[in-house]
Amino acid sequence: MIRAVLDTNVYVAALLSAHGSPARLVGALGEGLFDAIVCPRLLDELSGVLHRPKIAARLDPTVADDFVRWLGRVAITVPDPGVVRAVSPDPDDDYLVALALIGHAEVIVSGDAHPLGLSGITPRILSPAAFAQFVDALR
Repeated sequence: MIRAVLDTNVYVAALLSAHGSPARLVGALGEGLFDAIVCPRLLDELSGVLHRPKIAARLDPTVADDFVRWLGRVAITVPDPGVVRAVSPDPDDDYLVALALIGHAEVIVSGDAHPLGLSGITPRILSPAAFAQFVDALR
């Protein structure tokens, strides 16, 4: 089964809209079509983002908390990455690469332009639409 690290922006987008690639990916994760790799830092970051006033105004805090707990149960949890090698101008992108490496992920999925613009990175970085197309083919 393919292992993927989904950037927090993918999870947030899925919760804010039931339509689109991020929501399809969360549905596919629930169906067991791929394994998501998470760590405590990613879950904490996701919880924090979901409770920011701008997001919380659009999403019930109970739904946000339930989602983070669900993700912690269905995903493969690995320890937080220790040393993070600089591969990008944005340290958050470096963290995703390090998480993917320790979690043996084949792909990183992000809706952010910074990671998508990185070239020569292993594992490969895909947009939510590209990964959703791949996952849809597994059905």
